[in-house]
Amino acid sequence: MKDACHLGPLNESSVDLQTLADSLRAKFVVVEQCVTLAETKYSLLKPRSPDELIDEADFNRDERLPYWADVWPSALALAERVAVEPGAGRRFLELGCGIGYVCAVAARKGFDVLATDYYAEALEFAVVNALGNGLPCPATRLVDWRELPSDLGRFELVVAADVLYERAYPALVAEAIERTLAPGGLGLVADPGRRGAEPFAVECRARGLAIQRLSQAPHDNGSVRHTVDLYEIRRCFGEDTFAVGGPRF
Repeated sequence: MKDACHLGPLNESSVDLQTLADSLRAKFVVVEQCVTLAETKYSLLKPRSPDELIDEADFNRDERLPYWADVWPSALALAERVAVEPGAGRRFLELGCGIGYVCAVAARKGFDVLATDYYAEALEFAVVNALGNGLPCPATRLVDWRELPSDLGRFELVVAADVLYERAYPALVAEAIERTLAPGGLGLVADPGRRGAEPFAVECRARGLAIQRLSQAPHDNGSVRHTVDLYEIRRCFGEDTFAVGGPRF
């Protein structure tokens, strides 16, 4: 199967699916992971292990670690929630798309998808995994939350999975959501119980965002067992924004 798309800041020319996939296979030891959601199977190309990609120079420069290179439990929980949202051409933004599983689910639902990440390689995997599953190519963009671009625009659905693991990230993610969430839009953040969740709620409220924990999804793969929390974020329009449906912070 072949297709082409534009990779935004990665280059200005169309990219062939097979060529890009072969390029990733040349740079990484890759495996394919199959994920089934609502009777739909997704075949996802990804690096064999994030640990194999750790680069000491990258870490020393800005504490960069290759968390993008796996499908984490929070992404699985977030994808289930995205799968019940109507797409219908609405704009969708993922903050930290990793290999693009959640973006692929959003594309299948008919969203107009923008995949963003701190790693160019993550965006390449996101494109391959969309096209490889017969889905539209997502728009992609390199984004550093510390220097959030001013021209991203507004989105009806802004999502992120397991992004609150560093001390600075709660404020940065809250700021990114506030700046990109359209009026009446919805933010969704899946988190596996990290310490940053409570500071994130404080940072959201400080920016006029209401936040609510909607659900908790158990995760048990035989070796790791924990609970993934799903948070819903909206712009505040009054005290009763989240009067029902679950606990507020």
